[in-house]
Amino acid sequence: MLFYSRHGNVAEMARLVARGIDGVPNCQARLRTVPAVSTVCEASEDLIPENGPPYATRADLVECGALALGSPTRFGNMAAPLKYFLDATSDLWVSGALIGKPAAVFTSTSSQHGGQESTLLSMMLPLLHHGMLVLGLPYDEPALMRSASGGTPYGASHVAGTDSDRPITGDEHELCVALGRRLAQTALRLRQALDS
Repeated sequence: MLFYSRHGNVAEMARLVARGIDGVPNCQARLRTVPAVSTVCEASEDLIPENGPPYATRADLVECGALALGSPTRFGNMAAPLKYFLDATSDLWVSGALIGKPAAVFTSTSSQHGGQESTLLSMMLPLLHHGMLVLGLPYDEPALMRSASGGTPYGASHVAGTDSDRPITGDEHELCVALGRRLAQTALRLRQALDS
C-alpha cells in the first residue's frame, strides 16, 4: 500500500483498503507513504516521518505481492510527491520487477467533479508501464451503484469537501474495503496459479 495524504483523507482510505487486504486469509497489508516535495531545492524531509507509516522504498515495491496506490487529486492528476516517487522507479521498470503484480488505485477530491476518475487514470499509467495488472471495482459491488459521493469502477474515491472535513461515507468505506479485498484475492489467486 503506497499513498500520499495531505489532510488525512487518503490516509484513512488507505487504512480501509488495508482492512480489506487483511481480511483475506494469508494476506497482510504494508502501509507506506512518501514525503512531501518542496519548491525549495535545499529542503528535505526527515528520513523517518513524525507519525504514520514509514516512507516507501523501492524495495517495498519489489517485495509486495500487490500494490494499492492512493493520492489526493491535484487538478485531475495524482499529487506531486507520489509522482516524484514513481518517477524514480525506472530501475524497477528496466528489471521488470513489478511485471504481473496486481494493482489498484484510490483517491480523494474536494468536490464531486474534482477529477476523481482522471486522477485514478493518471495513477494507472505508471502501473501499466511497469506491466502491472490493474484492477478496478466491478458493478456487482452494491455500493458502487448506491454511492452519491465517491466510488468509480476505476477505483475507490471520496469527496472530502472544500475544507477536507467531510467524513468518509458508508458507501465510500464499503468500496475501499472491497477494493482491498479484491486486490488481495487476486494476488492470492495469481500466486496459487503460479505455484501449481
